Amino acid sequence: MKKNVSLLIVLGVIALLIAWGASINNSLVTLEEDIKGKWANVESSYQRRADLIPNIVNTAKGYAEFEQETLTQVIEARSNATKVTVDPTNISPEELAKFEQAQSGVSSSLSRLLVTFERYPDLKANENFSELINELERTENRINVERNRFNGSVQSFNTKVRRFPTSLAASMFGFEQHGYFESAEGASVAPTVEF
Repeated sequence: MKKNVSLLIVLGVIALLIAWGASINNSLVTLEEDIKGKWANVESSYQRRADLIPNIVNTAKGYAEFEQETLTQVIEARSNATKVTVDPTNISPEELAKFEQAQSGVSSSLSRLLVTFERYPDLKANENFSELINELERTENRINVERNRFNGSVQSFNTKVRRFPTSLAASMFGFEQHGYFESAEGASVAPTVEF
């Protein structure tokens, strides 16, 4: 009789451990999927910006005196940025840094375009161009919001992965911390704008 009770206790403890492990695994999977979804929103916002750029460039090209070098830089930066992708199943700080570096090239060339645009009153008065610039500004805001949401998801996941006793099960199931989306080096320095 004592053997049966002991066996039932052991089986009960094993069942509890399995249930606990399954619960932790499921919660980590849910958090990791949230990260992937938020990353998809970040990429979607950047894609929206990339889709706007040809329209902005084509509208500006209609003004013969507009600086071709600036337009070429914007086109090249967009092309380079669309070549860099991040695998949502392997979001590492290094991958995010490469992605951000490519995107910062677009941001930089767009900033130069906007500064140059101020010199051309006819272009500035063009309703299509003004609407495209407004849409670009809204998209830049959306990118920032999505990056912040992504970082919030990463923070929730990383916190759970690091907390004891979840950290034991996380390492056993192969869950590792994810990287945050960080600002590019030198982003804290305000750019110099000259007219």
